[in-house]
Amino acid sequence: MPKKKIALVAHDNEKQDLLDWVETNRDSLMKHELSATGTTGRLIEKKLGIDVKTFRSGPLGGDQQIGAEIVNGNVDILIFFWDPLQPHPHDPDVKALLRIAVVWNVPVACNRSSADYLVSSPLFDEPYERTQPDYDAYGARRLPVK
Repeated sequence: MPKKKIALVAHDNEKQDLLDWVETNRDSLMKHELSATGTTGRLIEKKLGIDVKTFRSGPLGGDQQIGAEIVNGNVDILIFFWDPLQPHPHDPDVKALLRIAVVWNVPVACNRSSADYLVSSPLFDEPYERTQPDYDAYGARRLPVK
């Protein structure tokens, strides 16, 4: 079975919900490679005793680091329990992370229900070739210079 690269992110008010979800799905997740923003990753490691590649905390650039991993093809699934009711000082980073996941056709779960759908999909543990967008033409376009 191929290992999927799963990135886990949670805003402060959603961390407990993500921890509970990870605990519920521990056996399924252990078959894959996990990464997370700093605080979330450390909480998962402490609570479940599993290895998680951690990046910086979200407000300190962790969201952007995971975005770069997506661009480089190092994330297959993004689980991001975000809090829609709280303002976040790094809101532009959050939007950029979600946007880049869509740009690169990475499945995203933004709450427990959507995460349940992803982890229970037959594709979760099966080989899956995600369609990669071809942005060569976009990168090669010539803009008029004034």
